[in-house]
Amino acid sequence: MDKNRIEKAVKDILIAVGEDPSRPDLKKTPKRVAEMYEEILGGTKANPEKELEVVFEKDHDEIILLKGIPLYSICEHHLLPFIGRAHVAYIPKENRVTGLSKLARVVDIFSKRLQVQERLTTDIAELIMRKLKPKGVLVVIEAEHLCMSMRGVNKPGIMTVTSAVRGVFRKNEKTRSETLALIKG
Repeated sequence: MDKNRIEKAVKDILIAVGEDPSRPDLKKTPKRVAEMYEEILGGTKANPEKELEVVFEKDHDEIILLKGIPLYSICEHHLLPFIGRAHVAYIPKENRVTGLSKLARVVDIFSKRLQVQERLTTDIAELIMRKLKPKGVLVVIEAEHLCMSMRGVNKPGIMTVTSAVRGVFRKNEKTRSETLALIKG
């Protein structure tokens, strides 16, 4: 990440909006913003596939659900955050199970990129299907987009819900309904 270039761009933005970047309260803002972008967009170069390489052989073929994984991402359309929770479920096949923290890390890496919620949801599901080869995956993300809350329609509190449904969760309504009930409960 080119932090010097980000600092220059932030300084230009401050000038463009009529501020004085040499003002004491703004003097360190370009550097702070560059450091912030390095942190919140740290998933840009990270490879989430590496998180799912550790697979344990466990005798389990029922739903595994991580409910309410906090996520923070940046909308690529307005460079404003969207904040919410991801729910990730899968049903192992042939006892292929990964560590629970690995799933949360996958959500984190994909979230720390310029994103749209629809792609974020799909990317998480597709990676789990490809790497773990489970019977099925269900990913639901609920998030508030600040580009809708503080600008545009100015409607804070609206939650956008997206889902990606693969394998048995798509084919079997009972399994899908059970998982959605666990998420809501």
